[in-house]
Amino acid sequence: MEEQTKNIIFHHQTPAQLRFSDVDRFGHVNNSVYFSLFDMSKEKYFMDVVDGDMFHKVNIVVANINASFLAPIYFPDEIVIQMAVTHLGNKSFTLKQRAVNNRTHEVKCECSTVMVCVNPDTKESMPLPDYFKQRVRAFEGDNLL
Repeated sequence: MEEQTKNIIFHHQTPAQLRFSDVDRFGHVNNSVYFSLFDMSKEKYFMDVVDGDMFHKVNIVVANINASFLAPIYFPDEIVIQMAVTHLGNKSFTLKQRAVNNRTHEVKCECSTVMVCVNPDTKESMPLPDYFKQRVRAFEGDNLL
């Protein structure tokens, strides 16, 4: 997956606060914690880029998620989560995220997620709102495929 993020410019990043309880018996951050950090980053991205009230207007769910764990994170490493939307479809979009050591710039984990817009009443997929696509396009520019 590292090849997939090589040419992406990550315009958005969110500091990740690690907790002592995130560390497993091997002394590094447990792999399940990464997904919580990625979720926090997604929420911050959508609030900053699309609309602070977006989650009251649009329901998006994870359809597919893949992560490559490249190097362990140890407490109290200073980690940032970088994020970019790389594809906008009619009903879905793809985003790439990376957990990066803020001091050394070492990429610790890369994640690719496909998310789908869902109608809250029918629970079926629906087109992404135009304002959502317009704001993401304006922010991401050349990152979009």
